[in-house]
Amino acid sequence: MVEPVGNQYVVARPVYSENSFGEEHKKVHRYHKTFLDHLRVCFRCSPQKAKNIATGLLPITSWLPAYRIKEWLLSDFVSGISTGLVAVLQGLAFALLVNVRPGYGLYAAFFPVIGYFLFGTSRHISVGPFPLLSIMVGEVVTKLVDEESVGNSTLTSTALDDEKIQVAATVTLLAGILQLLLGALQVGFVIIYLSHSLISGFTTGAAIQVVVSQLKFIFQLPVTGCKEPFAIFCTLGKIGGQITNTNIADLVTALIILVIVFVVKEINERYKTKLPVPIPIELFVTVVATGISYACNFKEKFQVDVIGQLEKGFKPPVQLDMRVFQSCVGEAFSIAIVGFAIAFSVAKVYSIKYDYPINGNQELIAFGLSNIFCGAFSGFAASTSLSRSGVQESTGGKTQVAGLLSAVIVMIVILAIGFLLESLQKSVLAALALGNLKGMLMQFREIGILWKKDKYDCMIWVVTFLCTVILGLAIGLGVSIGFELLTIVFRTQFPKFTLLANIGRSNIYKNRKDYVDIYEPEGVKIFSCPVPIFFANIDFFQDKLITAVGFNPLRVLRKRNKALRKIRKMLKKGELQMTPKSFICTVNGLNESDEELDNNTIEELDQPTNTADLPFQIDWNAELPPNIIVPRIDVHSLILDFTAVSFFDVSALRVLKATLKDFIRVDVDVYIVGAQDGFLDKLERCAFFDEEIKTSMFFLSIHDAVLHILVKKNGDCSPKFKPMKEMGSSDYIINTNGELRNRAYTVRPPLSLSPCMSAATENHQHFHFLNTFRLKSSTCERCCVTSSRDSERSKSTGTGLTVLRIVSCTHL
Repeated sequence: MVEPVGNQYVVARPVYSENSFGEEHKKVHRYHKTFLDHLRVCFRCSPQKAKNIATGLLPITSWLPAYRIKEWLLSDFVSGISTGLVAVLQGLAFALLVNVRPGYGLYAAFFPVIGYFLFGTSRHISVGPFPLLSIMVGEVVTKLVDEESVGNSTLTSTALDDEKIQVAATVTLLAGILQLLLGALQVGFVIIYLSHSLISGFTTGAAIQVVVSQLKFIFQLPVTGCKEPFAIFCTLGKIGGQITNTNIADLVTALIILVIVFVVKEINERYKTKLPVPIPIELFVTVVATGISYACNFKEKFQVDVIGQLEKGFKPPVQLDMRVFQSCVGEAFSIAIVGFAIAFSVAKVYSIKYDYPINGNQELIAFGLSNIFCGAFSGFAASTSLSRSGVQESTGGKTQVAGLLSAVIVMIVILAIGFLLESLQKSVLAALALGNLKGMLMQFREIGILWKKDKYDCMIWVVTFLCTVILGLAIGLGVSIGFELLTIVFRTQFPKFTLLANIGRSNIYKNRKDYVDIYEPEGVKIFSCPVPIFFANIDFFQDKLITAVGFNPLRVLRKRNKALRKIRKMLKKGELQMTPKSFICTVNGLNESDEELDNNTIEELDQPTNTADLPFQIDWNAELPPNIIVPRIDVHSLILDFTAVSFFDVSALRVLKATLKDFIRVDVDVYIVGAQDGFLDKLERCAFFDEEIKTSMFFLSIHDAVLHILVKKNGDCSPKFKPMKEMGSSDYIINTNGELRNRAYTVRPPLSLSPCMSAATENHQHFHFLNTFRLKSSTCERCCVTSSRDSERSKSTGTGLTVLRIVSCTHL
């Protein structure tokens, strides 16, 4: 039981192994559903289930009937107008990233909102063009449309623009189809493979790509697109080659707009708690810049590049190009994943803030249908804009009714008042696009923070950023995900295994290197594994375990079996004899070579040591003849802490079983603690247990195993010279706790020696091994007791003979 004592607690309970705990506390039998059971549940139909499916696929049916008109309508109305005005400007600006005419950005700001209104689950995000996705679509357009051909007679400028629009719409439609399939297959979990560090590095790299792509509009240079990889260097080279042709009016206008936007956005950020709504600086500068450009006739006076005539009304469904489907599947998949990742992360922030659920799989379906709808009507890929969503939420938006009203504002511009923006300079739109990248560009500050927190995450950020900038968005994303997975593999394949020690003689066990007041029971090693063990890291686990205990059990086992072969050979030749008073070993010379054993099969050497045919048993940690070298082991118990091991695979279990057997065969008791629920059942199914490996080695905790070891060893310990009878046999062990004397020797040429006591008269070496070997049942118990109490060592004689005598037995 647990008794609170101040800020301490005292626990009194038995030492539990898994077996004893299972005997005392019966488990509840739980029925585990089979695959057929899951299928029956999946295909079972009921009115409630049908209703849940319908509301899940069409979330508007659940929240629209509960809409609070009096409380929410006014807020949504104000929010929708504000968001719609920002969406118009961002649509025009981000269309330049796609390399299509600005008017097509309005379609991307209208159609996805309608689709998400019907199928989305977030109440606050604003769906529409996003600079990252726009630049990704623009890369596909640059890759598949040859802009160099515009100069020849076979392709007019209008035809080139139409081809660009067709490619952008087709890749958007394909991305939407992929998102819809992923959502239908319920694989929204793929978002977990895009970590925060990867997304941050990727968006920062994409922001650099956006900056480079907009330079041609800021300088007003006729720069054609470059194909990835290394497109950024090609673009910079072309801009550098034409930098002398810069239009100063466009450059000055863009710099002024850029400074104003950055300053006001900084004010919005710093004083967001005091401002009722963020200052809509994009709207202000657009109105002012358009008015000045129109009034001063910048197009004629300074030859600036303006938007020109916008497309009026909606276009008919675009004719898809199947060749684009075949050429950009990889890019479309990247667009689908990145668009969903950004939208879902923003939606999750608002769902947590306002405490309502969102469904990842349904979000995939909603964005898939939105992009299909958008691509079919000449738009380009949509996600959610952070700044636009911030405007919708901060201006009081409560539901997607605000999003619907923003789409109405965009529609009014498309159908009626778009002509008012025809005098707006493209350099102003480019500056607005760059102004919206402020948050992304400021993510450079995360490098230092990540380096202090986690080196791996910092490496992911840097590698992702560099790959995105150098290789392009699609290729860079693929390489970055591969590198991220590689770091996970590296961390699980090469984890930090530790040796634990008891802290302050309590039930707490920590890394022995981190604390001073540690207690380590003699001969006990506690090895902690912090990761799952599977085929990729089982060899590393085995190597680290061997390093931790300080010896290779398989090598020790083979050495012992080789030593047994030598001992049998010595007995056969008469070089090792057992007399009534002692064991005498005569050595004709030292021969430490194992060459005579090299032809023995590995299978025989790997078997447990068997001394049944010998007249004694061997203590391998005591002194051995000088021509028999066997590593000593100072570990008698090994505890494996598997608390953090969530799973094993079959390959790992096979190696683990062989390793545990090697330790057991060299007389090291192995204990496994903290095994997860169901782990023993899996071991049973995998035929893990046998005569050597038993379920009794499993304990609930490290402290249980340590207490069991201490009790076991204390029970086995005996006073000096006290015999111990082995269970299941009539053997007795005489433990002298002594060391052999006269181990120093001089190598002499082999001589013919008499294997008896009289040989001591010759100047040859003899070795006794009473404290090395265990007498067998030929000696009676009383004699063992008497001899063990009265044993004495003879002194070394001038002949070099050392004999350990036993008082003569009077009972034989």
